[in-house]
Amino acid sequence: MKKIKYLLMVVVTIAILVAGYFVFMTVTDYKPEPKITLEINQKSNEDIESYEFAATIFNIGYCGLDKEQDFFMDGGTGSRASSKETVLSNLESITSFLEENEDDFILLQEVDFKSKRTYHINQHERLSNSFKDYSDTYAINYKVPWVPVPITKPMGNVKSGLVTLSKYKIDSSIRYQFPGEEKWPRQLALLDRCFIETRHKLNDDKDLVIINTHMSAYDKGGFIRHQQMNFLVKYLNEEYEKGNYVVVGGDWNHEMPGSDSDMLNPGKERLEWVKEIDVDFPNYKWAVDEKTPTNRYDDKPYVKGENYITVLDGFLVSDNIEVIEVKTSDLGFENSDHNPVTLKFSLKND
Repeated sequence: MKKIKYLLMVVVTIAILVAGYFVFMTVTDYKPEPKITLEINQKSNEDIESYEFAATIFNIGYCGLDKEQDFFMDGGTGSRASSKETVLSNLESITSFLEENEDDFILLQEVDFKSKRTYHINQHERLSNSFKDYSDTYAINYKVPWVPVPITKPMGNVKSGLVTLSKYKIDSSIRYQFPGEEKWPRQLALLDRCFIETRHKLNDDKDLVIINTHMSAYDKGGFIRHQQMNFLVKYLNEEYEKGNYVVVGGDWNHEMPGSDSDMLNPGKERLEWVKEIDVDFPNYKWAVDEKTPTNRYDDKPYVKGENYITVLDGFLVSDNIEVIEVKTSDLGFENSDHNPVTLKFSLKND
């Protein structure tokens, strides 16, 4: 009887803890408004006078998904960076690459602000300090007090998001929440997908609108991603009607138009989550380096020729913009599970 009572107490205690956890997570769940005006760290007062620019997009994998790492959501076991020193080393290498390019706009995804997985290093603060002449703004898309998986080494508390840096004065910055989310309780530990809109006033009373986006990745069947795409179509149509110049860049978590995952992975079975973009963007065109992979699958550490590779990162621009060049820098996934992509473009005169 004593053993039965003890076992019953253990079961009841576990049930109370689990129920308490879900209550706590539900009460503290981050529920951003559909549209949020963001703070701008205005370090540049330079107005746009040139009509030729360069922009780089880079999902930096919170400086923890270097080539030695795997990730439990992709079939691996990892949930955190291997060490604080590794995070700092990856961040330093990524920063050095971006500084060498000296692009006009830098659009980053998966930047940690304060997370257990990256030893609570404020990566945004360090990036902002490195780019002293750039204005910057950020939006949170992952804010969870405790991610309980994997059970043996949980990810823990996470605060992460998007960062946009600009050589020019940012006139306004807004966070737009994407529609669609996973069912409860799964959504409690997942990202709240969004994009950052930054506006730059031009001399002809039009705006150069820079969009930094990071779409959903793991929704089965791609239904949430479809909702997000349709939301973006509507938004971009409205901007086009205003006559503005629009550049959208980031991690789309879709196979980029013009790329072919089957050709990049000869002899490998196509992964279920690799979805094609199934909507049209009238009056916009894609700018993609379809030959160079921008992402590697994180089921195991990176070994060239063994990991599944895809092109998930690229640009979409309004047709009043001329694409001069788009190029992916093949960094061998040394410091992130993504490669950066750089777009050179100019604004067409009416």
